[in-house]
Amino acid sequence: MKRQRGLSLIGLMFAGAVLFFLALLLMRAVPVYLEYFKVRTAIDALAVSGSTSPAELRTGFDKRADMDDIKGVRGVDLDIEKSGRGVVISVSYSRKVPLVAHASLVFDFDIRSTP
Repeated sequence: MKRQRGLSLIGLMFAGAVLFFLALLLMRAVPVYLEYFKVRTAIDALAVSGSTSPAELRTGFDKRADMDDIKGVRGVDLDIEKSGRGVVISVSYSRKVPLVAHASLVFDFDIRSTP
């Protein structure tokens, strides 16, 4: 007699629940990381733009944020320092994304341009 091999109904339901949870995590985390990369790109572009006035840099960031649909960071959140070789722009921010019921994902980002 041969043994049957395969997945039972309970095993299939468990695997489906795990896959559903992983898909939910990805659907919640991907937009946050896409925004992070947009913020990083905007800060790096501003750092090499040649402008050294904090007001101009903040206004430039706000314009880029409007174009790139960045909602988590505004120009007033930027820390701007002058260094010997140019301007260093940095920002630290957190994003809290609701997951299910009372569970949330919290992302902490720290972005710093290189002079």
